[in-house]
Amino acid sequence: MSKHSPRVFSGVQPTGNLHLGNYLGAISKFVTMQHDYPSIFCVVDLHAVTVPQDPKLLKEQTREIAAAYVAAGIDPAKSIIFAQSTVSAHAELAWILSCQARIGWLNRMTQFKDKAGKDKEKASVGLYTYPVLMAADILAYKATHVPVGEDQKQHLELARDIAAKFNNDMNAEDFFPQPEPLIQGPGTRVMSLKDGTAKMSKSDPSDLSRINLTDDADTIAKKVKKAKSDADVLPSEEEGLEARPEARNLVGIYAALSGVSRADVLSEFGGQGFGALKPRLAELAVEKLAPISEEMRRLQNDRAHLDGILMDGAERADAIAAPILRETKEIMGFLVR
Repeated sequence: MSKHSPRVFSGVQPTGNLHLGNYLGAISKFVTMQHDYPSIFCVVDLHAVTVPQDPKLLKEQTREIAAAYVAAGIDPAKSIIFAQSTVSAHAELAWILSCQARIGWLNRMTQFKDKAGKDKEKASVGLYTYPVLMAADILAYKATHVPVGEDQKQHLELARDIAAKFNNDMNAEDFFPQPEPLIQGPGTRVMSLKDGTAKMSKSDPSDLSRINLTDDADTIAKKVKKAKSDADVLPSEEEGLEARPEARNLVGIYAALSGVSRADVLSEFGGQGFGALKPRLAELAVEKLAPISEEMRRLQNDRAHLDGILMDGAERADAIAAPILRETKEIMGFLVR
């Protein structure tokens, strides 16, 4: 039986152009989790600089993520919202844990291979050791639950391995918890509106491929109506979506935005064409997302307020992480001020 009290930690990179996939896959779930667990939501700007960033843009995008958190419904008085780089425990603990992690473990991380591509010799060391920093992010707060998508599950497994090795090697039984993945509800994987086989992405050259969280109501509706579909009517059963990626995607988005299952959506629209689904989906998307977009713009125009939220969050985060880091150093045999 673990001695650790439940705590959620998660983060989003400040790389701009937050979209519907980020909202349904992560941020909307954060809003729900804050009512079930003490929660820490980070803007992971240290992770962002594993690839080159424009310094001025990085600051603005950090504020954009914070604005999205608050606009979507995360309460900064209830949950902690802060920028990763403002709490030094992340970087310090990452070094300690990198001495526990093994090269062979990191060599198995598929995301590095995907992001570095064929020219991995020119990739930064930070991109290679990114998963160790992610482990430090989680373990600096002894977080017990981490909301993750499919692409981050392997990194969470690494965090568990590193925690177990530290506990075992340092004779510190259960010092770090074994964080559990937390995956709730539909919508964890939202696909492009122009290609149902490709994940919705900010890097897609077509802005019509995604709904940005900064899009206004008219733009949201236009993008839904222009989304790629097919000529067949919608099936009445989920099995009928298997070979129809665009239909599966639009039904999945409708389900996630309305909080129902795909089966429920098909029971309503089965036997009808996309001419019935798309207008309703456009209305639903505008209803859910336009208020968030409007509030994000308002918050981003009040930089002092946003920075106040981030600085207050940093103080509260540091108050949790600093004692854990201090104890980690003592276990390691370091002299501690």
